[in-house]
Parts: sequence; C-alpha cells; structure tokens
Amino acid sequence: MNGRIAKTFFVLIFFSLLLSAQERFTLSGTITDSDSNETLIGVNIIVPKIQSGTMTNEYGFYSITLPEGSYEIQISYLGYKTISETIILNKDITKNFKLLESAESLDEVVIKEDVEKLNIKKPQMSVNALSINTIKQMPVVLGEVDVIKSITLLPGVTNAGEGSSGFNVRGGAADQNLILLDEATIFNSSHLFGFFSVFNPDAIKDIKLYKGGIPAKYGGRVSSVLDIYQKEGNSSEFHMNGGVGLISSRLLAEGPIKKDKGSFLIGGRSSYAHLFLPLFDLDNITYFYDLNTKLSYKFNQNNSIYLSGYFGRDVFELANSFANTYGNTVLNFRWNHLFSDKIFSNLSLIYSDYYYGLELTFVEFDWESGIRNFNLKYDFKHYINNNFKLEYGLNSIYYKFNPGEINPTTETSGINPFKLIDKYAFENALYLDAEHKLNNKLSVSYGARFSTFHRLGQDELNVYENDNPVIYNEDIGIYEKAEPIDTETFKRSDVIESFSNIEPRVSIAYQLTDNSSVKASYNRMNQYLHLLSNTSSPTPLDVWTPSGKYVKPQMLDQVALGYFKSFEDNLFSLEVETFYKKIKNRIDYIDGADLIANNAIEQVILNGEARAYGLEILLRKNEGKLKGWLAYTLSKSEQKTPGRTAVESGINNGDWYNTAFDKTHDVSLTANYELNKKWTFSSNFLFQTGQPATFPNGQYAYNGIVIPSYESRNSSRLPSYHRLDIAVNYNPKPESEKEFKGEWVFGIYNIYNRRNAASISFRENRITGTNEAVRLAIFGIVPSVSYNFKF
Repeated sequence: MNGRIAKTFFVLIFFSLLLSAQERFTLSGTITDSDSNETLIGVNIIVPKIQSGTMTNEYGFYSITLPEGSYEIQISYLGYKTISETIILNKDITKNFKLLESAESLDEVVIKEDVEKLNIKKPQMSVNALSINTIKQMPVVLGEVDVIKSITLLPGVTNAGEGSSGFNVRGGAADQNLILLDEATIFNSSHLFGFFSVFNPDAIKDIKLYKGGIPAKYGGRVSSVLDIYQKEGNSSEFHMNGGVGLISSRLLAEGPIKKDKGSFLIGGRSSYAHLFLPLFDLDNITYFYDLNTKLSYKFNQNNSIYLSGYFGRDVFELANSFANTYGNTVLNFRWNHLFSDKIFSNLSLIYSDYYYGLELTFVEFDWESGIRNFNLKYDFKHYINNNFKLEYGLNSIYYKFNPGEINPTTETSGINPFKLIDKYAFENALYLDAEHKLNNKLSVSYGARFSTFHRLGQDELNVYENDNPVIYNEDIGIYEKAEPIDTETFKRSDVIESFSNIEPRVSIAYQLTDNSSVKASYNRMNQYLHLLSNTSSPTPLDVWTPSGKYVKPQMLDQVALGYFKSFEDNLFSLEVETFYKKIKNRIDYIDGADLIANNAIEQVILNGEARAYGLEILLRKNEGKLKGWLAYTLSKSEQKTPGRTAVESGINNGDWYNTAFDKTHDVSLTANYELNKKWTFSSNFLFQTGQPATFPNGQYAYNGIVIPSYESRNSSRLPSYHRLDIAVNYNPKPESEKEFKGEWVFGIYNIYNRRNAASISFRENRITGTNEAVRLAIFGIVPSVSYNFKF
C-alpha cells in the first residue's frame, strides 16, 4: 500500500515537470505599495483568460508560468485599487507592480473574475487572516489595540480568561501555540500579565493564524501557528504616526536610508498609568514598554537584506516589597535571494530570548530565569509551473534553558546563592511541501517534516530506580516523589536523549461549483518543549523545559473537514469546519506538585494524553458600508492520565476530565459600519461557556483543623462569560490635503457592566460561620478615548 502511494506521488511530480518543459515563459516580480514601496503579502495575480493565478509570498514576490501568448493580468488586494495590464509573453519577463490605496486612486478597475475563487480552489484550510486595519477598528479594553484579543474573535480561538495571557486554539493549551514575529519565536505574548499583547499594531504588516492543515515549514508546537510580519519601512519618504491613549502612547517613524533602495522603521510604546498612582497615595508601580526596529536594503532585483528586532519589558513593583521584570528580546537577520525567476530563497539568522526577574526586597534576594535560542533557517520556494509549486528548507535551533537562579541582595540576607541546573538542547528539521493542482476542480498540498531533538549534556542528572522518578503509594493512594539513587554528570557535547519523528502533512480541495468547495486535511506535529504551569493560563513565572530522559515530546494527529462557499459575487462567504485531534504525552501534574524552583521537575509530572474535537462556523460580510462576521464554535477538550499499572489510580482516577480551557459554546459577532468618511462605528459581542473549575464538595476536621475535600478535577464551571463592546472612530478632516492627519477613537468595553468571573474562591463567612463563594471580576464597564495621528 505504501509503495503504491509512493509511486503515485512520483508519477504526479514527473508529469508536472514534463508540463513545465513545454514552451512556456515566466512572469515574475514583486508587488509593492506605490507610496511607501512596502512589499505586499497575499496579493492576487489573476489571468482571467485561462482562469489561473497566484499570490505574492511573505516578501511580495510572485511567479507565474504561462504558454506563449498575450494575457490580461489583473492585480487585486484588499484596500487597494485593482489594476489591469496586458502582457505579451514571448520570453521570461520580470515585472514589478505598484498598487495605490483605495482612497488615493480616482480610476477603479472592476474585475469580473471572482478573486475568492483562488481561496476556494487552494487546498490550504483552517487559516484565518486579519488585516491590521480591521484590527485597529475593533473595540478594545482601555483603548489599546490588541492583536491577540482580536484573533480570539475568530472561530476555534478562545482567550485564557479575562486579564489572562495567552490564547487557546481548538482546545489546545496556550503553550502549544507557536508565535512568530518576523520568524523569531515569542515565548510570552502579553504585557501587564495579559491585559495587552506585545505587538505594536503600527509596526505590523501581516497576520495569519494556522489552526490546522499546517504547512510543513512550521513545527515545534502542536496546536497552532500565529505568524506575524513587521512592516519594512517607507523607502520613498519620511513619515511618522502614533497615538495617545489614557494609559499608553505609541510613536513610529519610518523613512528611506537610500530612496527606493533602503528603509528604516523604529517604533515604541509605553504605558504611563503608574505616574498617576502617587496622587492616590499608592506605592505600586506597573508599566510596560517595547521597541520595534527594522532595516531593509535592496541591492538589486535578486538580493535584499533585512535586520529586524523587538525588545519589550514589563515592570511591576509593589510597595517596595518586591519588583518583577520580564520580557522578550528578538533579533533577526534575513537575506532574500532569487536564484532564478522560479526559485525564491530566504536565509534567516535569529536570536530569541525570554527573561524573567523577581526581586524580593523583604527577604533580600533576586530570582532570574529564562529561555534563549539561536535559530538558523534556510527556506526555498520553487515555482515549477502554475500547477506545481514546491517549498523546502531546513531549520536548526540551539536552546539554553535557565530554570532559575537565586542570589542574595544584601550581606545580611539569610538566603544562600542557589542555581538550578541549566538545560541545553538542539532541534533540527528538514521539510518539503508540494502544492499541486491536478485539474480545474482538484488541488492537493502534501509534504512532510523530519524533525530531530537532542537533549544535550548538563552538569547533573538524577538517576532513579527503574528509571521511575514518580512512585505510587498504594497505602494512601497518591503519587509521591521518588528519591534519586545516584546522579550522572555529562559534558555539554554529550547527548542525553534523542528523538526523531516524521511529520506528514496533506490537504485536499475539491471545487463543487465556481463558488464552493470541500476541503480536508491531516497533519502530524511534535512539540519538544513544555511549559511547566499548573494554572489555567501562562504566567511570567512559568518555566519552559525540554524533552529528555523523563519527559517525552508531545505528538499531535489532527484531521479536519470543511465546506467553503461565497455568495452574491463574494458579498458574503461561509466557512464550516469540523476537526478532531489527539495528543500523546501531554504532561499532567501529581496532586500538590511544586513547580517553582524545582531542580527535579520529573518527580512531579506524569505523561498523559489529550483530545479535542468540534465544529466551527464563520459567516462573513465582505463588502459594503456594513462589514463583519459571525463566528461560532462548538467543541470539547479533554485530558486523561491513566495509571501506569493496574494498581495505580492515575490522575482523576484515570478518567477523562475537562481541560482548563474547554469551552463548549463560543460565539462572537463583529461588525463595522462606515456611516461616512468622518464616522465609523464598530462593535463586538462575545458569549462563552464558563471555564472549568474544581470546587470543594465538603470538609472534615483533623486535629482541630478544617480541611476541604474536592470534587473530580474540572467537573464544575465558572458562570458563562459574555460582554458587548462598542467603538466610534471620528476623522474630523478626511478630505484634508495637509500632511498631518488625525482621528479620535472613543470606546466602551463591556458596555452593560457584566461582572465576568475570572475565578471563584471559597471562604468562611466571619459573621455567620458558613462557607461562601466569592467571585473575582477584573473588569466592569471601561470607557476609553485615544487620538491617532500620522504625518
């Protein structure tokens, strides 16, 4: 059977290569913004004559191969005027296009071919893209535009809780999302413990969220990929833009290094609410700041380089008793090279660092931890012909994990210096992806990623009897830490444990009609890093740890099936998907697990499994004064850790239980209405099933101490979550010819003041002596106002 599949695979490639050998010529080039020379991602290049086309890649490059002849080429992109040009193709031609923004062009070319057909025909599924303009129009808490909170309005995506960091995709945990900024890994995507994201909207160009059918070039996580690209900067003329809000402001500058050749971009944000706290006799301080930078230079038609970076920090101080600092630092050098008009390459050298620091003044010591990596990527996109494209490349990442280090801050401190053992690892991957149009109705994408992970030597590693760091106490029915019987010491070049996996990927699309199609996908992925956290959402104190001798990598298998349709010339579109995924080696924690400053984390974790399945519906209105979408998700997310032997109880008696991010129903309605050029109104409505929780179901007294007993894990829920947000954008002078332009944004978050529960705790009422539940709500109604400008 496997041999037959392999033969079919090579036959398909052979015929595709044979077709490319016929008398054909290639039209290729880049597509940019006419004013800034910023390359545009995902631009549609359509050839109506033969009902074919392509799209620009992440760097604005396109390539299309056609038989000799004369063709009308149509270039279309959301927010820009469509252009049409006739090309006589009797040789290979390099042709660059510049697009005008809609508001700046008087002549509009209306294309008759439905641009949506390209998306319906493409095998890629389970992908959502949001333009930064759409995100900026959404109502947000405290007036700060937020990329992460915007994607939680999409089907299959939920937040980790109000005021909590991270997001969950298709029932997966927040640490199972790969978050990339200009290809660099972001390990913590939040500011102020989850109130804001680390992404400056002014610096962002493109956002894509892959929930399933994930291309083979991505790996290392088992839930989703959030791929974000920064703008390159204006290489034509200098511009600045920014905004002033109630608690934060931002400013971005961009301009040419050499006109039409090179550009720079630098942007910064900072919050300043802490400056007003002394007026209320509060000693607490909490603020964030970040910096986005990018340099780009185009040497010639075939070679461009980019240097981009991000630096962010959060600071939280409480009444001179402790100070907390954490944040990301990333740096990426990239080289784009065209080997030919059909082979595009990108070489990236990436540095990424996540740092967490805690200074406890009252006990006189500092705590530091973090994760650092160095990443080499070399990616190729090969446009063999219109019906067959290849993507292939390699990826190598070196990791250093600092689980924690304690140092006294004074000579009188009672704390001795203590360093948890550093861990090191090396992750490698090779991948190949093919996108193949078999005929006018059937297209497939297939490929594989071969990944390896090597846990490198460390100063000391515990040895346990029977290699079992967790033992089960049959007498009292609980898991306990095993005592090490010895330790091993390794050189840095030694390999403690190795893993290797083949991760196949396949997607298929069949076009039912001109405006509808069905798609299916399967992908396997492996995750070699684990976030040690037994809270419902990540916190800055959570520590990443690599797979190794006692911690196995997570392995995902996911299948998805979908139906896609556009209505009334793409005025409306409908996406319906169902999915099922299963994850092996999902870690769980024994009762009473201590994750902080633990040098033997293997003593408190067990390997289990997880599964999630559901239905997603997305109905969009794409054009007109009123735009928006309705998203609905019906899903289930469960986890279990059975006993390793017949006598062991496992976690939760080995039964399936709801994960902390299981939400049966998730509904979001997003609308934007342009009344005129001055006034735009927008609103969001959200409803979600309450998060699972574990509540006490009784209590007993022991030696005069009242001890609560608890129900099965996550068998109860918090109350349902819902809220309505509105915003108004006011542009006082939309027709102004002046360089300086400004707009006001007024918003109300949670307009009907719903006190959504972030958690529920239980206590004894001091007056009545009875137990009572106490709801913690973070936000009620929150008005905001901000002023945005550009010149």
